[in-house]
Amino acid sequence: MKIKKTTNSHHDAGHDEAMMTTGGHLEVLRQMLFRILGVTAVIAIVVFCFKDTTWQVLMAPSEWDFCTYRWLEQVMQAVGIDFRFNEFHVDMIATDLSSQFMTHITTAVYLGVLGASPYILFELFRFVSPALYDNERKYSVQVAGIIYALFILGVLMSYFVLFPISFRFLGTYSVSAKVVSNITLDSYISTFVSLTLVMGIVFQLPVIAFFLGKMRVITSSMLAQYRKHAFIVILLVAAIITPPDLMTLILVSIPLYLLYELSIRVVSWSE
Repeated sequence: MKIKKTTNSHHDAGHDEAMMTTGGHLEVLRQMLFRILGVTAVIAIVVFCFKDTTWQVLMAPSEWDFCTYRWLEQVMQAVGIDFRFNEFHVDMIATDLSSQFMTHITTAVYLGVLGASPYILFELFRFVSPALYDNERKYSVQVAGIIYALFILGVLMSYFVLFPISFRFLGTYSVSAKVVSNITLDSYISTFVSLTLVMGIVFQLPVIAFFLGKMRVITSSMLAQYRKHAFIVILLVAAIITPPDLMTLILVSIPLYLLYELSIRVVSWSE
């Protein structure tokens, strides 16, 4: 009877502790979400207030003398090719009375989330770290760092390569001289955000390959065997997300294929 009573007391204490732990976790989660929202809101407000600087950065890829074009011209000249991009100008309009103000707000929120993303990752890690072993905690920090670094590389790839070249092609494309392109501000920002998000996700290929390799879904030898097939798929994906322009196709396909080769190495390390 004594043993049974002790067991029951231990079970009840464990049950009460579990209940308290659950309630405590919910409270910690609530506080974490408030902190994340607070930091994101502060950054979004700062971005909103510095309107001129923010929109100068956002609108830079729509200019004919954007730095990417100058870099490409310098590369062409370095290899002995006299190449110059033609000047272009695309007018941007706002069709609704409140569209500029609302776009300003939503863009500030997008940039606020992007700016707060390191802090968001930190808070998420601090929330789950008590449940991890020491080796798992170290492993999680490395994985989170790699995911974030690859996402930022995808964002930079979109900003400096994919979006400006896409805008240049689509903004200046005309079926007739009688048709004048006037791009709406909403269309510009939505395309900018969607392409940036797509590239940020696409650049997670090595991380996805790593976890698939851990689950034995794929192997490095399998990826190496289908390298030629993957190259064709990459060309098709690049052709879908980019304008029908050979230079853009090459500029996007090369980093995507390098990511595939990196995925092969990553999977081989996980085996």
